[in-house]
Amino acid sequence: MPEITIYTTATCPYCRRAKELLRKKNLDFTEIPVDGDGEARMRMMERANGRMTVPQIFFDDLHVGGCDDLHELHYDGKLDLLLADLAR
Repeated sequence: MPEITIYTTATCPYCRRAKELLRKKNLDFTEIPVDGDGEARMRMMERANGRMTVPQIFFDDLHVGGCDDLHELHYDGKLDLLLADLAR
């Protein structure tokens, strides 16, 4: 499985929804909170091509996007395919 990283803040409902979907699919992930951590937020923005909103989700070095992007992959049936492809 790819290493999944999700940048979050404590009060973000979209962060909670994204983590809920990852847990529902039994996927382990590393959560990096960016609340009040300017360095972590800057690293997130660099990795996410300037995107400032949370969550920002990565599978290995592949930027998946935010919560809506993750759910769209899931509902389109592409999330499992992407995970399987990255696991090779």
